[in-house]
Amino acid sequence: MRMFSIGFLRAAVAGALALLLPAGSAIARGAPDSFADLANQLLPTVVNIATTETLKPNAQAAQLPDLPPDSELQQLFKGLLDQGKNVPRRVTSLGSGFVIDPSGLIVTNYHVIDQAEQITVTLNDGTSLPARVVGSDEKTDLALLRVKPAKPLPSAHFGDSNKPRVGDWVVAIGNPFGLGSTVTAGIVSARNRDIAAGPYDDFIQTDAPINRGNSGGPLFDMDGNVVGINSVIYSPSGGSVGIGFAIPSNMARQVVDQIEKFGATRRGWIGVRIQGVTDDIAESMSLPNSTGALVAEVTAGGPAAKAGLLPGDVVESFDGKPVPDSRSLPRMVADTPIGKTAAVEYVRGGQKQTARVTVAKLEDDDKIAAAKATPAPTRTETKLTQLGFSLGPLDAAARAKFHVAPEVQGVVVTGVDPDSAAGDKNFQPGDVIVEVQNQPVRSPDDVSRHLDADTRAGKKVELLLVNRGGNATYVAMRLDGTG
Repeated sequence: MRMFSIGFLRAAVAGALALLLPAGSAIARGAPDSFADLANQLLPTVVNIATTETLKPNAQAAQLPDLPPDSELQQLFKGLLDQGKNVPRRVTSLGSGFVIDPSGLIVTNYHVIDQAEQITVTLNDGTSLPARVVGSDEKTDLALLRVKPAKPLPSAHFGDSNKPRVGDWVVAIGNPFGLGSTVTAGIVSARNRDIAAGPYDDFIQTDAPINRGNSGGPLFDMDGNVVGINSVIYSPSGGSVGIGFAIPSNMARQVVDQIEKFGATRRGWIGVRIQGVTDDIAESMSLPNSTGALVAEVTAGGPAAKAGLLPGDVVESFDGKPVPDSRSLPRMVADTPIGKTAAVEYVRGGQKQTARVTVAKLEDDDKIAAAKATPAPTRTETKLTQLGFSLGPLDAAARAKFHVAPEVQGVVVTGVDPDSAAGDKNFQPGDVIVEVQNQPVRSPDDVSRHLDADTRAGKKVELLLVNRGGNATYVAMRLDGTG
């Protein structure tokens, strides 16, 4: 009887499938017999990171128990508590990282080294080295450290995080619970996850077991490339439940390169605040679908303003790349080289247009305010029963009552029926309606006239530009009062 190895049989089956499948069809890579060879190759590139921080004394750390006054027991408790108030505490935390340059450059998470007074890196061979922070970026939760080794270190290299597909194998290496270098394996469970961790969320989700202490460690593909940096776990207990998130290597590479070169990140900025295009907003603007990013505000004097972009424009592509949703545009702009002039394709009033915007350097994420000149408001008030709110003039008294900034102009919401369409859209007294269907309003009567005219014209959804607490946002209201 002829004997065949398992590997031979697998190769034969794969070859047969290749003959049967249409040309160009992909054949999934099977599970490896073992991860041992890959782990042996990669373990020396992964490090453990220990940080120490001194917590300031807490003057109100504890209260005296209810004891008889001036008793010996009360005096004992008081002495112990008074002593504890003035004693600073040093705390230690543990994380992971990986070497990206043999000279001693190490990548980890920002939250691993945040507030650290002392950082110690322990190599896979047990060698401990002091580390300093080259730079960090809180927005993407990344940091770059440097150590001075006696000899070149084994290093990992970034791969293309766009290549791993949902279902592909990945390997995580880190320092869970301070146990030391640990290897776990799983698959890519999902891509492009937004977990509200930061403005540029684009996480790779994996079921490779990741626990506390894995933060900052690498996520490898089967070729040994770093395709992610393990950063966040979703778990009620703090242990792995099969839902972990890694920062894509393509994002990390850009951030790390900038930190190494400049000591900080250099992101692009065009001076707009955007929001998603909902189905109701798309209907109110007669858009064919709800893709793109809706411009809610344009910073006065910013690149977008100089290029002619206005609130209400819907950006469909940036620098030749389609904008599928509002999450995509900030990442596209941030990754664009500063000084580059990018084409922005957008829809305004149903017409497609193109602007050329010169990308500037992001200095302040809060630089979002557009000054508008205004006439004095009228004094009439109106109750719009069909939508469920009352409107009043935005005069000096209303500004003082609702703390509305001088540059905000429009009509103030003075009352809201919680069981109405306005209540469903979270309107609150003090909200300011700036525009109705892209037309500025300066009095409650202006709003009523727009709504009445559009109702008679058969329009079903009205688009309102609303300023809430200093931030402008578009709200689509159905004219039948259903929300």
